[in-house]
This record gives sequence, structure tokens and C-alpha cells, in this order.
Amino acid sequence: MNEEKINLLKDKLKSFEIEYADATGTPQLVVKKENVVSVGEILKSDEDFKFDMLIDEFGVDKFTKNERFEVIVSLWSEKHKDRIFLKIKLDTKNPVMPTLTGVWKSANFNERETYDMFGIIFEGHPDMRRIYMPENFEYHPLRKDFPLMGIPSSLDLPKK
Repeated sequence: MNEEKINLLKDKLKSFEIEYADATGTPQLVVKKENVVSVGEILKSDEDFKFDMLIDEFGVDKFTKNERFEVIVSLWSEKHKDRIFLKIKLDTKNPVMPTLTGVWKSANFNERETYDMFGIIFEGHPDMRRIYMPENFEYHPLRKDFPLMGIPSSLDLPKK
């Protein structure tokens, strides 16, 4: 994405509090969770951007005292052959953000996986249930405080 397009992006999103960064040559927008759906709708529908594909959405556990969790969203514009990242910082004790399934349907399984592995809840998601672990499993295996060898007796395994 060239400098002119980035300036256009900043102009069209000026009503939102957004931090702009560069992630190894790809623009990255740090968006507040309450604005992520509105920003996503603009990025998808505006003819100057047309980010029509949500390629990936995943969680990050920074294991810090404040804003421990992040969600990173990777978007692609087929029309303009551009890529952009959205970063949403979330509270340590209550990692919740709105779902993006209303903007991009492909967010569905990405958000379910992020919920299952990190415990990040996507409000308004049409099917917020675990995708890998059993529903009654109390833990989230990709959190950095989850033991590397697992938790003994936390999961019933098949008998030989």
C-alpha cells in the first residue's frame, strides 16, 4: 500500500482513534474493540480499499499485566491487491470483543478457534462454541500460563 493510499485511509478513518504502524511493510491499524466492526465495514465497502477477504484472525497472549490479549486480523483486497492488518488490544481479565462475522463470514471458524485456544470471547458470534476441545474443558491451551505438559486428569483420554 503506497503513501497516498495510507493518507486516504487516515482521512477516511479520522473519526476513530486509530494508531498506525508498519508490520514489516504491511500497514497495521490498532483499533479499539468498540470500533472494530465500524472500521471493518468501511474497509470492506469503500471502493478505495475493498478489503473483501478476511484471510486470518487469531489471538496473541503477551502474558503482560495490562492488555494481555490481542486479536490480529489479516485482510486482503482482491481488487487492489493490498493487504492490511488490524490489531485489537483486549483486557487481561475480560478478553471480549465484537464478532466480525457480520462483516466477513470467514471470521466464523477463526473466532471459534481463538475462543477455544485463548478464551477470547466474540460477542454476537452466531455459534460461539469450542472447535477442538470438549465443551466442558475448563482451560485454554494456547494461553501462556497453560502448562506445557498439560494438566493431569483434565481431559478423559480414550482407553487402549
